[in-house]
Amino acid sequence: MSDARELPLSGVQVLEFAHMVMGPTCGMILADLGADVIKVEPLQGDSTRRLPGSGTGFFATFNRNKKSVAIDVSDPRGLEIVRRLAARVDIFSENFKSGTMARLGLDYARLSQLNERLVYVSHKGFLPGPYEHRTALDEVVQMMGGLAYMTGRPGDPLRAGASVNDIMGGMFGAIGAMAALRERERTGRGQEVLSSLFENNVLLVASHMMQYALTGRPAAPMPARVSAWGIYDVFTVAGGEQIFLAVVSDTQWQAFCDALGFADLRDDERLATNNQRVMARSWLMPLLRERLATRQAVDIAQAFESRGLPYAPIRAPHELLEDPHLDATGGLAPMPLPDGREVKTVLLPLMLDGTRLPVRAGPPSVGAHTDEVLATLGYTEAEVQALRAAGVVA
Repeated sequence: MSDARELPLSGVQVLEFAHMVMGPTCGMILADLGADVIKVEPLQGDSTRRLPGSGTGFFATFNRNKKSVAIDVSDPRGLEIVRRLAARVDIFSENFKSGTMARLGLDYARLSQLNERLVYVSHKGFLPGPYEHRTALDEVVQMMGGLAYMTGRPGDPLRAGASVNDIMGGMFGAIGAMAALRERERTGRGQEVLSSLFENNVLLVASHMMQYALTGRPAAPMPARVSAWGIYDVFTVAGGEQIFLAVVSDTQWQAFCDALGFADLRDDERLATNNQRVMARSWLMPLLRERLATRQAVDIAQAFESRGLPYAPIRAPHELLEDPHLDATGGLAPMPLPDGREVKTVLLPLMLDGTRLPVRAGPPSVGAHTDEVLATLGYTEAEVQALRAAGVVA
């Protein structure tokens, strides 16, 4: 699968009118699967390129394998370029505030008149309804959608440590786009696909909602929850290192005790079953923390590894750039940046026919493919240069 012609979506053309994370994630997935994704940017480039702090990695992460055209869509000549592109592509993807595409004349109602086969993907904060006028961000919907409540301690809501709704919302946009392409094979017509942050977040907390529906008892925030397992915790061990350990069956409990030399606990009838261990956590956990405090994390890990017990070191994201499993399995791939540097990037977490989907191109520089794309529309080199001189394209 080293050649784009061999990828599943080879031949599918996508016009991306998106910024930040949600829309670009959809485009990245489609591009990784082989689609030809043309990203429309303003003349100065997507503002995501210039974000500081936690946003620094957004553009480079979610815009590989794409082409960039830089167009001033406030100019009728620039808008005409976009309309001509939309008339010939398979998918149009956007994630701007509700009403923006309609004001530009680039909404589904009008573009579908130019291209009845068009699959139009809108990534929004909310699906149509009472909230749809609101401006949404990942953190906004985490707060109103119960996720921050579940992640934080009681009285201290805390957002998840990644843009989970933006990324998953883009995933569902891509899933919807591929479903619509499949249906188009039967009907000959495209359709509008809607994906949203809020409804995505509700799916993430759906099991907690179901817990209440089934029991009448609200789910407690994760740090305060009644665990389903007797041992399912982070332990601080020798040298202040931390390690997550889990024992989720009675067989694992026996192996755990044998591995760490806790014969007295293994033989304690009060701890014979998982449910008994859950009820005993008030005294069992302090005892285990005391016993493990002087053990080396590496020794505990080896004991768990040898017996097939679940465990995990506590890692920061940057440490994964040197993760031996990711390196060995090709989960990280070299990717060139517009400034000439090469970095490792994370590939989609799937394999097709035993192969990871490749990085075919790094994130493009602003307008890197403007001339190439306009040539496919029939613009001559002189016409492109005149548009550039007029500030319509870059």
